Parts: sequence; structure tokens; C-alpha cells
Amino acid sequence: MAELLKNCPIPAAARATRFWAVDQVILSYYAFAAAVVVGWWDHVPGAAVLLGWHILGSAILIYEVKRPNRTTWVFHNWYPLPYVAACYREAALVVPAIRHWDADAWLANLDFRIWGAYPTVWLERFQRPLSVEFFQIAYTSFVPAVLLVAYLLWRKGLYDEFRYYAFLIALGFLASYLGYLVVPARGPRFLLRSLQHLPLQGLWLFQAMQAGLDRLETAAYDCFPSGHTEITILAWWSSRLVSKTVFRIYFAYTPLLIFATVYLRYHFTVDVLAGAALAAFLIATAPAMFRKLS
Repeated sequence: MAELLKNCPIPAAARATRFWAVDQVILSYYAFAAAVVVGWWDHVPGAAVLLGWHILGSAILIYEVKRPNRTTWVFHNWYPLPYVAACYREAALVVPAIRHWDADAWLANLDFRIWGAYPTVWLERFQRPLSVEFFQIAYTSFVPAVLLVAYLLWRKGLYDEFRYYAFLIALGFLASYLGYLVVPARGPRFLLRSLQHLPLQGLWLFQAMQAGLDRLETAAYDCFPSGHTEITILAWWSSRLVSKTVFRIYFAYTPLLIFATVYLRYHFTVDVLAGAALAAFLIATAPAMFRKLS
């Protein structure tokens, strides 16, 4: 990183002391989240730390934008990664603290009314160690797949496309976090565990990958909408900015990950439908939002 900063020139975009579209989205979300923390101060664990982070994080961003320096170019392009990730960790604390109910039973009933069965239970007949292993790898590859598009755009010097992608993905993640607050749910692997006849069994990496995800996601109420579905669709759509080959690869990967969300019991199908609908909405409306905020 030090070498990158040393050799990196300061483009005009970095010297401009105006907020980019992604900055306005993130600062708005941070202001909203800070207001929620203050409003439920006695209920949110670590409320002082969370509020302090919102103030400090916002101050750092404002300083980097208004006082351009040698770190501004890299920071301004890549800061959404840790900022948005921090919001996910915060949601895992805030949602159960202020929402004293969950929507799992309601979502499961919707699934049953649509399909006449619980999809995760019905899919047991098709579960084999090899297929479980394969789809767990696809599911676990979610974050690397999303970041790979950003890296390829950056490496090709497509900085305008990179900034739009950062805006779109940040907007997608933050919109899903609001969904977690409105419809808190943990998913079928918790609610329907007693109805499942067999536990999921992989081959080599399944247990380690699932345990790792459990540690990262803690006890998050992060099912509705399916962020994996939403963000993967956005990454697939954006991959066309890199090349046709990358677009085809993501076109093949996306349905595998979406199927894995239900096959591995992480999501109800209505979560998936909501995530896909939200992705379609953002694909249609984000360009206009980006132009207006820019």
C-alpha cells in the first residue's frame, strides 16, 4: 500500500473537493444509523462505540474529500469497502436490540403457500456431500466475486466505471441492511431445523466454510432481502463493464449462488425473490440517482 501511494499521482478527480455519489449515500446512511443508535441508546449494546465510529468515520471521509492529499485518491475509491462492512456488523447488533420479534415464521408460511412445501426441506432429496460441497464453495465465494469486479475495473484504469460500481454496490448493501431492520429474520436453517431430516454434510471444506461464515455473520438477522442474491446480480450486471468474457463467467456463477442460498438453508425463497426485485430496481434507477448526486 505504501508503494502504491508513493507512486500514485493525484488525478483531478482526487483534487476536486466535492462529494461523490457514493459519499452522499454513505454519509446519509451513517447519519440515519447514528440517529437510530441515539434513539435506542439504552437498548443498543456498545452504543457509545457505534456513535463514536459514525462520527469518526464521517469526519475522516469529509477530511479526505475537503483536504486532498497523497492518500485521498486510494482512500476515496476504496473506503466504501470497510465502511459498508462496518455497517453490516453494526446491523447485527442493532436489529435484535430494537426489533423484539422476527419474521421467520411469516416468511416460512409465505414459502409454504407459494410452493405447497418448505423448499429447504423438500430439497433434502437432492442433497449429496459432493453437491453440498460445491454449492457451499459457490456461496462462500460471494465476497471475492463482488470484489473481483472492482479490482478488474481498477486494474484496467476504468475509474469512472469503478466509481459507479462502488456506488451501486454500496447502495445495494445499505438498502439490504434497511431491509433487515424492517423485516428481521435469521433464516430456515434455524426456524425449520426440527423439520429437516438430515443435517447438511459436505466433503472437505464444508464444515470449515460454514463455521467461518457463522463467526463472521454472528447472530445476524440478515435474511430479508437476500443480500447474496441482490449483490451478486448487481455484480453480474456490472461485470459487462470489464469484458464479455467476465460477463459470461458471472452469468454462469450467479444462478449457482442464488440456488445455493436455498439449497444450503440460508434463505427462504421469498428472501431470494425480494433480493432479485431490489437488484432489478437498482439496475433501473441507480444510473439516474448517480447522475443526480454527481
